[in-house]
Parts: sequence; C-alpha cells; structure tokens
Amino acid sequence: MAAQKYNARDVRFQIEDYLSPGTWTEFRTANGGSGEGGINTFSRSHEYEAADTTTFGSNGRSETQNMQEGMSLTLEGFRLVDPATGALDPAQSLAELQAARLGTSSLCGFRFAAPGETTWTVWAASTWQLGDVGGGNNDKASWSVTVTRSGPSTTAVIV
Repeated sequence: MAAQKYNARDVRFQIEDYLSPGTWTEFRTANGGSGEGGINTFSRSHEYEAADTTTFGSNGRSETQNMQEGMSLTLEGFRLVDPATGALDPAQSLAELQAARLGTSSLCGFRFAAPGETTWTVWAASTWQLGDVGGGNNDKASWSVTVTRSGPSTTAVIV
C-alpha cells in the first residue's frame, strides 16, 4: 500500500513514570488515553549545530557540516482536572512533576507513534519544560509542555 496522510489527532504520546520505570502513561488525545482528550496540537522540531568548514579553496562559497542534531516535541491543549477531586490528568500530572525535577533526575522517558506504526519512537532520556497555562473569559484553560530529547532515539515494539 502506498504511504498516506494520517490524522494528527491519532498520534499517541506517553510519558514514563520516573517513580516506576517501565510504566508508561498515555496523554489523552482524540483516540489515545481514556476520557475527554486534552492534547489537541503537537509539533516536533529539529535543531542543528553546524561547523563552518569554509577555506580559501571554497572560492567565496560557504561550506558547513552538521555536527549536532537535537529534537524536541511540544504538546499543547487543555488542562484537565477532575472536578470532584481536583486531581490533574495522570499524564499531565507526571509531566508537571517531571518538569520540576533538576539535574540527572530531570531525565525520563517519552515515546510516540503515528497511526499504523508498529514501533514507538522512544526517547529514553528527555527533559520536560512546561509552557503557559491560561485563557480568556470564554476559553477553557490551556496547557503545554515541551519535551527535549537527550541522547539518541530508539524504538520499541507497540504491544
């Protein structure tokens, strides 16, 4: 079958519980997690560091080589709170707790997969930074987090 477009709302995202390594909690999207979806936008970014390799022999044309590649992924949507208990959505809660950790403790796992994929893209070590929370008079409260890969990506079979 030829490659096809897929719905961004069907991509799955999970955070690893730093207190229980190997335990993954799914962020709620249109079809992922349970209940009303909180995440409604994501964007994956690439960052590069390049070395200037221009010499006199380059005849006035710059030359570079990529020396470092980084990647981050931002999740955005609605902040989900249980109105009866005040408890934050489990994945959002883990992300907020993880974002408050520093040093080597600031690293935890993150994984994601597009619909139909049979393997997760896994960032075994990633840092978490919260974005703005807020809204206007007629808005639902927003929520966002940026996950930045530390080290290489790996894969794991989706079971």
